[in-house]
Amino acid sequence: MAAAESAGILLYRRRADTVEVLLVHPGGPFFARKDAGAWSIPKGLYEAGKDASRLAAAVREFSEEVGSAPPEGAYLELGTVTQAGGKRVTAWAVEGDLDPADAVSTTFELEWPSGSGRIVAYPEVDRVEWFTIDAAGPKLNPGQVPLLHRLQARLVQTWDRRKCRDS
Repeated sequence: MAAAESAGILLYRRRADTVEVLLVHPGGPFFARKDAGAWSIPKGLYEAGKDASRLAAAVREFSEEVGSAPPEGAYLELGTVTQAGGKRVTAWAVEGDLDPADAVSTTFELEWPSGSGRIVAYPEVDRVEWFTIDAAGPKLNPGQVPLLHRLQARLVQTWDRRKCRDS
């Protein structure tokens, strides 16, 4: 069986002399008490026959998990990483801002407690927060941490090119 393929958007914003990234915390009972290593970029499964492109899937999943479309802008391709369970995540970054208090996630249903026959609806995402890149590292699923480093490297390259043009 092929590994699951996901696509996601890493939203970032500039604040004074730092960059912040938007992360989501998965909802439901399995992650309720987990924090370190449990957060993620907004992402979801990509199906070759269903989605026109991975980027289209990433935009759709961002909208479902956060409740609004990601901003239009120059999407920076961050490549693909593989999480510990084998899931592959392809991501793009885009600059923008949103208020986490306005985030509304789609829901899923789960029998909980398991074997009880009781079906409970949970949000796909129960928290949305901004973190500096340094603070995001320990929060993020370890397999996704390279995406932070790639974003940082791309922003440094962009900044260096701007400084050269402005001199």
